Amino acid sequence: MSHTEVVVYTSRECDQCKVLISKLNEWEIDFEERNISDNREYFKELKSRKVYGTPATFVDGEKILGFQERKLKRVLGIPYESQFFHDAINFS
Repeated sequence: MSHTEVVVYTSRECDQCKVLISKLNEWEIDFEERNISDNREYFKELKSRKVYGTPATFVDGEKILGFQERKLKRVLGIPYESQFFHDAINFS
């Protein structure tokens, strides 16, 4: 589905990493996962980008730190509807 390059840096025992990976799979986004806990070279890559925590996602080079659903959807071209919008519709 995705025609962009998506690289996700993760680490062990990272709950946000698990949520992010789950969402990318749910959205059917092709991505490469680079676990810095398992591969020292991935840690060095991330550090060279001046990033010191996970998850860190790079979409065609654009950096997204943590799990920011709205920003990820915007960058990936996935429509986003706020919870407020759904509540307003259900209220009527």
